[in-house]
Amino acid sequence: MSGPSGRVMPISGFPEYLPGDRIVEQRFLDVIRETFELHGFSSIETRSIEPVERLSAQGEDADKEIYAVSRLGGDDDDARWGLHFDLTVPFARYVVENAGRLVFPFRRYQIQKAWRGERPQEGRYREFTQADIDVVDADTLSPHFEAEMPLIVADVFSRFPLGDFVVQVNNRKIAEGFYLAIGLTDVVGTLRIVDKLDKVGPEKVAAMLREAGATDEQAAACLALAGIRSADLSFVDAVRALGVSHPTLDEGLAALVAVMETAMRYAPGRVVADLRIARGLDYYTGTVYETTLVGYESWGSMCSGGRYDALASDGRTTYPGVGVSIGVSRILGLLLGNRLVRASRSTPSAVLVAVTSEESRTRSVAVAGTLRSRGIACEVAPRADRFGKQIRYAERRGIPYVWFPGADEMTGGDEVKDIRSGDQVPASAESWECPPEDLYPTVDRVG
Repeated sequence: MSGPSGRVMPISGFPEYLPGDRIVEQRFLDVIRETFELHGFSSIETRSIEPVERLSAQGEDADKEIYAVSRLGGDDDDARWGLHFDLTVPFARYVVENAGRLVFPFRRYQIQKAWRGERPQEGRYREFTQADIDVVDADTLSPHFEAEMPLIVADVFSRFPLGDFVVQVNNRKIAEGFYLAIGLTDVVGTLRIVDKLDKVGPEKVAAMLREAGATDEQAAACLALAGIRSADLSFVDAVRALGVSHPTLDEGLAALVAVMETAMRYAPGRVVADLRIARGLDYYTGTVYETTLVGYESWGSMCSGGRYDALASDGRTTYPGVGVSIGVSRILGLLLGNRLVRASRSTPSAVLVAVTSEESRTRSVAVAGTLRSRGIACEVAPRADRFGKQIRYAERRGIPYVWFPGADEMTGGDEVKDIRSGDQVPASAESWECPPEDLYPTVDRVG
């Protein structure tokens, strides 16, 4: 919108990237999409709106974050729709509606926008892109899918120029059984409080637990459980040392052992058991995941998810599932905002085809057409300026090569110049090979 002076006023929380940063985003999305497909996930896209009552049933704060959708001048009935704030809830509805046409277990990935009415800040937006994978089955879901998720996450993040990362896993049944065994019956409420550990610290969490009815001993026990973390199976002995026993606790420990054994075999060092991980949404029932960047733990989770058993059901069949969501906009906002990554250039073009004169522009257009037919992205100079000016235009755009049609005075042949090194050599549009490292823009870590 425009202000009183006619200036365009930005709307906070709705990021718009300049071309160079958009290239970074596209390359990240390409990596995510390619990796998901390598693991056999099929792409779907769901509608942007869902019934408000379905969205608001997914957590204590969900109703505060939902953007309602209505027509200008519409009636009150329009207010029943809301923009989805994640991709799991619409996916669950999609599964139920299309169950008769899907093959189970169904492996899907989804890369879409979502909207959440929270206060914009670094890495958190009102409109953002998420990239999700889920595996769902009919009635029962094999636990080996829970062990597969962190391997896929590790595969994706290892292909980003992000440095080191850790996939943290837990199982909510561990906390559930533990809380019940020490006399805390409000499991969901306790999980929500413990989930705030990273935000408010242990002292405030202990105070919140006491306010919710826990004794000092119970609050201390909850914090002791949340403090257990290991990259191997030693977390089991650490839990047992707390002297608490419950069948649900045993079930959760066994499930987490299975996940960790798989991770230790196929992604050693990338996955740790961290018993403070809770996840605040109500629908998680088993293994839960969070991924953080080493050295930037204060940024919080870049990728999260978990197992859910009752999110999707048509009343006759229940469709349990497990999945993870990569916060694409969150990752990019933090990386770009802190200038930790950048694109090698702000355009896909590897070549600028120079124009000697407007009368000879058709020859330059023909060269560009031949290069494009061979998969080399290029553009024709916008004006027949002096060659020095055309080269400077290419430099500003980050285009590494400038093509000069008819530059060879003896043969009338073309020449191409690497404007970084200054090397200029004869070339034919039908056979010139662009060096692979220059063919596409790259995303590089800064520093």
